[in-house]
Amino acid sequence: MLLQSDGRVWDKNPGQNCHRQVDKVVTMIDLDPADVTMYALRHSSIVRMLLQNVPIRLVASLHDTSVTMIERNYSKFITEHSDDISRRALLQHEPPSGENIVALAS
Repeated sequence: MLLQSDGRVWDKNPGQNCHRQVDKVVTMIDLDPADVTMYALRHSSIVRMLLQNVPIRLVASLHDTSVTMIERNYSKFITEHSDDISRRALLQHEPPSGENIVALAS
C-alpha cells in the first residue's frame, strides 16, 4: 500500500526495510516511534477499512492476511461498532425520487 519515495514497491517485508524512514516521520510529528510502528499503521488501516464496510475478504487481501485472522484478531473492533455499521447499512441516506414516488401525508 505504501511506495518508496522513487515510486517502487517495497519488498516482501516492508516493515523491516522502511522502519528508519517511518521512525523519522513519526519523530517529526512529535510521536513516539515505539508506539507508532508499521504494525500499528497496518492495524489502524484494517480497522478503518472494516468500519467503512470494505468487504472483509478485500481487507484481508490488501493486508496480506486471511479472513480467519481478521475475524480472530479484529472481532472486538467489528462488534464494538456493529450498531453504527448496521444502521448505516439499513438507512436510506438519499430521499427516494422518481415519477412513481408519492409522499405520504403527515
